[in-house]
Amino acid sequence: MATTGSVRSQGRLLCRYSAVSHVGRKFSESAVGRWFRSASSSVHKVDARKDAHSNLLSKQETTNLYKIQFHNVKPECLEAYNNLEAEVQKRLHHNEDYPCEVVGSWNTWYGEQDQAVHLWRYRGGYPALTECLNKLKVNKEYLESRKERAKMLHSRRNQLLLEFSFWNEPLPRPGPNIYEMRSYSLKPGTMIEWGNHWARAIKYRQENNEAVGGFFSQVGDLYVVHHLWAYESLQSRDETRNSAWRKEGWDANVYYTVPLIRSMESRIMIPTSSSPLQ
Repeated sequence: MATTGSVRSQGRLLCRYSAVSHVGRKFSESAVGRWFRSASSSVHKVDARKDAHSNLLSKQETTNLYKIQFHNVKPECLEAYNNLEAEVQKRLHHNEDYPCEVVGSWNTWYGEQDQAVHLWRYRGGYPALTECLNKLKVNKEYLESRKERAKMLHSRRNQLLLEFSFWNEPLPRPGPNIYEMRSYSLKPGTMIEWGNHWARAIKYRQENNEAVGGFFSQVGDLYVVHHLWAYESLQSRDETRNSAWRKEGWDANVYYTVPLIRSMESRIMIPTSSSPLQ
């Protein structure tokens, strides 16, 4: 049985605990209030962008829209697939009724195996793309070739792209070359920052005429960037990339852009016989 002294002692402890709790709550409420005021203040300091990043980063003097296709082909069908695709591309590329052209066509050499990659350009943007789609819907020869192609594929996907204003426009080039497509999945909201750094960094990668084109996605997987490079060989690729590290400023570009990346992929590709980029 508790004595009178112990009860009084416990009472004093309870009073002290209540006082401390009350002070703690007041401190907590005060800290939370300051945090919310600080957060609200910082939110108001963020400048809202006045334009979409597509308008800020893409070439305004042209209305080019690009489509990139990734086709995963059954291994035993790759040769037949390449022959069929070459015929389809030849008919569309040289037909003035279709406002589209093949930029490049490749088979992946290192990366995802038995994969075909095609890059198309639509001069005239989205209206040109829509015009092509509407015409192809009633093109019986094309529809038959699609049925035949479907038998050869495991899967396929595509993206619609715009080209960065500071990159070269991809134009036909003689070969033989190998091509590297470096694809970057960026953190949402970082495309402007990426473009600002690469607008300065591209000058470090022009010496050997290796820069072919740079694109960013508009439809499909978003916040995706594709950089396309051409090299004489894998050895040439290694030497060219190493030479960039000897130039003052290239290391800073890498330092500031790496934190913007969620994932990245490199494909080494060989042009098909019908590709304008050889």
